[in-house]
Amino acid sequence: MVHPDFNDILITPAVVSTIRSRSEIKAYQMSIGETPWLPLFVSPMDTVIGLDNWELYLNNKMPICFPRDIRPDSFNEDDKGLLSAYSDVIFFSYSLEEASTMCEWLNSNKDNDLEFNILIDIANGHMKHMVDVVERLRERTKVKIMVGNIANPQTYKVLSEAGADFIRVGIGFGGGCLTAMNTGVGYSMAQLVKECADLKDHMESMGDRTASIVADGGFREYSDIIKALALGADYVMLGSILNKCLESSGDTYWKGIKVSPNIANFLWKRKFKLEKKFRGMSTKEVQKKWGKSKLTTSEGVVRMRTVKYTLDGWVENFVDYLKSTMSYTNCRTLKDFIGNVKWTVISQNAYNRFNK
Repeated sequence: MVHPDFNDILITPAVVSTIRSRSEIKAYQMSIGETPWLPLFVSPMDTVIGLDNWELYLNNKMPICFPRDIRPDSFNEDDKGLLSAYSDVIFFSYSLEEASTMCEWLNSNKDNDLEFNILIDIANGHMKHMVDVVERLRERTKVKIMVGNIANPQTYKVLSEAGADFIRVGIGFGGGCLTAMNTGVGYSMAQLVKECADLKDHMESMGDRTASIVADGGFREYSDIIKALALGADYVMLGSILNKCLESSGDTYWKGIKVSPNIANFLWKRKFKLEKKFRGMSTKEVQKKWGKSKLTTSEGVVRMRTVKYTLDGWVENFVDYLKSTMSYTNCRTLKDFIGNVKWTVISQNAYNRFNK
């Protein structure tokens, strides 16, 4: 059986839509805590998010995951209040070993809890040790736990039952990742999202505990993100798309010369071509940055990408396109839209006809 991916499907409009204006549509319906947010997560990549720009993502209603080298004590006193105010939508990333150490700390300090949500940020979320750590953390902490990545729908069930709140699905498709290319491990992202969503629906009908599905890796167009939501992803995690924003934390270059954010902004307004450095988080560059003495084989890439847009501009376009799709499918809220619309599989010739 051939599993379709995002280029292989199109969303089917409703027979009749009663929506007369996109102003009727709530694209910020997804909520973590009390405030509505976009169904997007900022990927924990150091060429996407850092101490210099994290507030911009929050201002654009995007929940964030910090890279592993940023910790709560990395912030100055002025920022700690803001950090605390938005703690519901902020995740700090840790290795599996660090998460295991957290379990030991919580067991030794039974009257304490973790202050911020955590992401156990590893490439292979299928390890039994991962499941064990999630179970131990769930017993001792009230913060939200995000885990991943996985590429088997049944693993979604296992980690949900273990106590994960968010599960990143997708292995090998990210713009900075070479895992699928070099190992042959993976699962069609569209099919993976659909099967996880179907499994989630079944588990909920049985009264079982379920985690939110975070589709992670390989998103290139607005339509890819919208299709992932249509297939049942609760959120989509973005890395390379956001790296191409002027404000991303990747170093900015003009004609091969590294420039400051102020100069980059000056050149951008005058329509000069700018480039951003982009790298996967398993690259040897990042391993060196983290101070590893023994470097492992890289499953990521380092490359330059042309700056395409500002963050505000990209978000405005995304919201408009998402609302447009929802109007076609007669969905006023994301709860109506996610996993609840019809779609068809198309041929390569059909895709070529509209892929301009």
